[in-house]
Amino acid sequence: MYYANVSQQFPHTSRVIEVTGNGKVMATPNYVQIQIEVQTRGKNVQEAQQENAIIMNRVIQSLLALHIPRENIQTAFYTISPIYDYEDGKQIFKDYEVTNAITVKVTDTSQIGEIIDTAVENGANRISSIQFNIDNVDAYYQQALSLALQNAQMKAKTIAETMHLPLQPQPIEIVEELEKAPVLYRSMAMVDSKISTPIEQGQIAINATVRVKFQY
Repeated sequence: MYYANVSQQFPHTSRVIEVTGNGKVMATPNYVQIQIEVQTRGKNVQEAQQENAIIMNRVIQSLLALHIPRENIQTAFYTISPIYDYEDGKQIFKDYEVTNAITVKVTDTSQIGEIIDTAVENGANRISSIQFNIDNVDAYYQQALSLALQNAQMKAKTIAETMHLPLQPQPIEIVEELEKAPVLYRSMAMVDSKISTPIEQGQIAINATVRVKFQY
């Protein structure tokens, strides 16, 4: 591998220190989205659909009775799929599976366990996800971004002092590393309706990362 003598070829090239700054802010979720599913099976697709519709309507009515606004209940997906068994290498039709999934936005997080129990008691047979979210996530992200910049500046200062470098206080380049929106996610299987379902919301970590170049 060949290394050029940079100092001789480019005597006026600026020398830089590049560091990565990280910032994190913890926040308490203020709403949760629960995905509730009803799955039915039958030899006849119309019968499976009808049974599914009856159960899902019952589930929705039970949620409305808990004072969940109707606009907070939305269909996530609806599928009809043939189910097959395999015997001696042959595909044999078994029945049809119909799945209707709804998402429920819950602003009172203390209701989560009651909502899950109520849905299951009224025929829901799968709780496929629970996602805790924050409405004003951007405000928390700005705090995390400020901490990331401070962290980058502190790292550069430490390097400069250790290496005895004349670091310039003003950065010459700042690059924000974009991350996915923070979501605290939980997945659940079938719930026993005889036991009150405990759900702990915890906290969400909002992270920010920057790459900063300082000249010396």
